[in-house]
Amino acid sequence: MSSPPLPERDYHAAADRVIAAIESQADLWLQQGVIDIDTHRSGGLLELAFPDGSKIVVNKQPPLQELWLAARQGGFHFRCQADRWLDTRDGAEFFARLSEQLSAQAGVTLALAAPT
Repeated sequence: MSSPPLPERDYHAAADRVIAAIESQADLWLQQGVIDIDTHRSGGLLELAFPDGSKIVVNKQPPLQELWLAARQGGFHFRCQADRWLDTRDGAEFFARLSEQLSAQAGVTLALAAPT
């Protein structure tokens, strides 16, 4: 069962928190010497570039109130339900799925958690 649409400003605030959390974690991994993932943000789109040249892209889709994740293993769509971003196909949580995709492309275990 899906939740009713969020007010537009709430959608943008929630999506922006997710993107900011990803950027912050990538910066922390660099500072800790875990991995150097270059980030580039343009509006509602965040590109993560890995040392091997592969990329992951997270972007906002305001008309659908979704976050989209594009990775080497495919594309995924997430909608905010009860303060959690869930995959519109299988219900997987965004940060769990992103952690899987990051780890697969980085070749090391990388874990992200939802911002509090």
